[in-house]
Amino acid sequence: MLEKHSESEVHVDKVEQRSTSSIAFGLERLGLIAVRAPIVSCIVLLALIVGAVFGIYRIKIDDSLSQLFRSDSREFRQYEEVTKKFPAEEFDVLVVVEGKTLLERSNLEKLRDFVTDLQLVEGTRGLVSLFSARQAPAPGKLPAALFPTELPEGAAYDKFIETVKNNEIIRGKLLSEDGTLALIVLSLDPEVVGSNKLTKTVGDIRALMKEDLGDTGLNVQLSGVPVMQLEIRNAVERDGLTYNILGILAGCIIAIIFFRKISFMIAAAFPPMIAILLALGALGWANFNLNMFLNVMTPLIMVISFSDSMQLTFAARDRLIAGQDKLTAFKNAVLVVGPACVLTHGTAGISFIALQFSDSDLIRKFGEAGLAATIIALVAVLSLVPVFGVLFVRNEKVFAVKFQGADAGVQALRNFCYWIAVRMVGRPGLFSLLAVLFVGGLGVIYANLEPRYRLADQVPDKRQAVAASDRLDAKLTGANPVNVLIVFPKGETLYSPQTLQTIAEVHATVEKSAGVGNVWSLETLRRWLAEKAGSADVATLKEYVSVIPEHLVRRFIDAEQTAVVVAGRVPDKDSSQLLPIVDKLDSELDAVRKKHPGYEIAVTGLAAIAARNSANMIEKLNHGLTIEFALVAIFIGLAFRSWVVTLACILPGIFPVVMSGTVLWAMGEGLQFASVVALTVSFGLGLSATIHFLNRLRLENKPGVGSALAVERATVLVGPALILTTVVLACGLVVTVFSDLPSLRLFGWLSAFSMVMALVADLFILRPTAMWLINLHAKLHGADKQAI
Repeated sequence: MLEKHSESEVHVDKVEQRSTSSIAFGLERLGLIAVRAPIVSCIVLLALIVGAVFGIYRIKIDDSLSQLFRSDSREFRQYEEVTKKFPAEEFDVLVVVEGKTLLERSNLEKLRDFVTDLQLVEGTRGLVSLFSARQAPAPGKLPAALFPTELPEGAAYDKFIETVKNNEIIRGKLLSEDGTLALIVLSLDPEVVGSNKLTKTVGDIRALMKEDLGDTGLNVQLSGVPVMQLEIRNAVERDGLTYNILGILAGCIIAIIFFRKISFMIAAAFPPMIAILLALGALGWANFNLNMFLNVMTPLIMVISFSDSMQLTFAARDRLIAGQDKLTAFKNAVLVVGPACVLTHGTAGISFIALQFSDSDLIRKFGEAGLAATIIALVAVLSLVPVFGVLFVRNEKVFAVKFQGADAGVQALRNFCYWIAVRMVGRPGLFSLLAVLFVGGLGVIYANLEPRYRLADQVPDKRQAVAASDRLDAKLTGANPVNVLIVFPKGETLYSPQTLQTIAEVHATVEKSAGVGNVWSLETLRRWLAEKAGSADVATLKEYVSVIPEHLVRRFIDAEQTAVVVAGRVPDKDSSQLLPIVDKLDSELDAVRKKHPGYEIAVTGLAAIAARNSANMIEKLNHGLTIEFALVAIFIGLAFRSWVVTLACILPGIFPVVMSGTVLWAMGEGLQFASVVALTVSFGLGLSATIHFLNRLRLENKPGVGSALAVERATVLVGPALILTTVVLACGLVVTVFSDLPSLRLFGWLSAFSMVMALVADLFILRPTAMWLINLHAKLHGADKQAI
């Protein structure tokens, strides 16, 4: 029975082409245009490839840490306003020096030499360190440096170190309470941070670390936004190369193993590769920036296009074995399998359209890029598979004779698919009921997943920046800034009594707020002057502000002196833990707002934006996924013009999502941006197997053929290609585990797992469900009316 499937398929296809309308409304015929003139088509393709190469060179990298939360919301606009008025945190390199011998005399001298050398690094605007601290000023004089030119020795040195550790300016801010960790804040020129010069500047800093502190036994690490951006930039560039090479190799190797002919490997694997090139080139010309999500576009295009190219190549191969010439074989493959290819790309497009409902500009851009790539991949696959088949397949008659009796690899897969199909159609009602109960149980678990977000998930965790931030979290209350913006009302100046009182009260509130530490503001200087100089008058305060370096003043006072910032820091915790801290601080500031009604007081900063918005954004994406379930099912049902298809694709479509969610739950993970986007996209892509099976079942399910036989034949004919493509697609996605970016690793393995689960659902849920629904349709409408 099995040996007859590929022989009889050609006849069946001819009958069905005449009697059945296309589920893609004839769009699959686009694939026949290029094959009419294959040489000319290749010349046009070569021109497009050249243009795509130039487009790829136009692609820039978006390494901003705020990219996920970039939106048109009032909160984000306010955050951008603060970063423009107080350009400090975005350009600060944090040098973390740690060791039990940090305050030993020899190490302290070397540390001071290191700080001096840092100021000479090209691109440095200035720095703040424990050596920036000052002694109590003498009347009428500027305060002298806390650290003398020559450090004392013996008992005098020990006494001096106690003075340093107790200094109000640096204790708990630039030097840990136990004296084992020092923070050096190095401010870089914004032009350097936004250009390729950043690589050299950070490299120079690392060289000085090794040269000045290499023999001290101290651990020196870099963190801060510029370092994180550089590490993201390097990871994105490195990952892109890795994904391209490994994904392409996986496709080529598996194609050549099973097709055993170079020509078929070219027909199956080259169109997806070219689709990748053309899509990335188009994104470059459209001015898309490469980021943590767009970086995974390469394996996604491979996923979208390779499945359909394999189905087309398998179909053409079966027709060649049955005796058709190569032009007829590839044309018929497009006419029969092409409609399903159009529909699979349509469902993938709906998945990307669903991302447009996100509040994040980044995720919406990812959706736009994915939709464009899907359209390009569809045209490339439908056009290039028959063109390459006609140009490169040779001696098709010899090939047909050879493989009619010796096709062990594919035949083994057909036997496996037949074995499964026979068992699934044996008791379709029972298996369908079990599927409903199982998927329903997994759905309950999925519903209990909670949103999760940490800033560290965006940054390479195998590099220094995250490790250094962890040390700051442990020793200096955190590395992530939370700022309170104070905007003065008209008529009030920086030094008016009302303004200074407002700043003092806000500073005190932030200082007392649980979970926030390392608080700095103009009030810090004012308190120090009052305690050490015995003078709190405005004239003295003005004098000291005027002599402080400009880059330090801009940290807390804007250039027009119409607003100030009270800056604090919090640890890099999950947003669910940070949100109570931010909300509590905001509510505590209500008392200050009531007392000083003219002043605008707002809690901002990246940590605050993330804490407030991440959970809501993730929940919206998750709700969008639920809506997508219904939209895609209706879309496929309308294309097939069958309610049976609408119902049949629901369970196998939902299963990979809820199964993946259950795995996240079992691992103690929640729903992150990367995971919910992976599930949204994987749902659309995973339905590829469902659509190809239903398309084949539609051709087999005709009057006079039992539903069981139709399901068995459809499974045997499309099953091998589905299994092979799933293996290739999973390999193409799982290569992201080599990434240094935690979010991309999660996206990759979860997407790969979802694809495998989609195959499981197609084999063990779709078959019995489809047969049960076909039988139900026959009872309701009679056996002569087709269900699909």
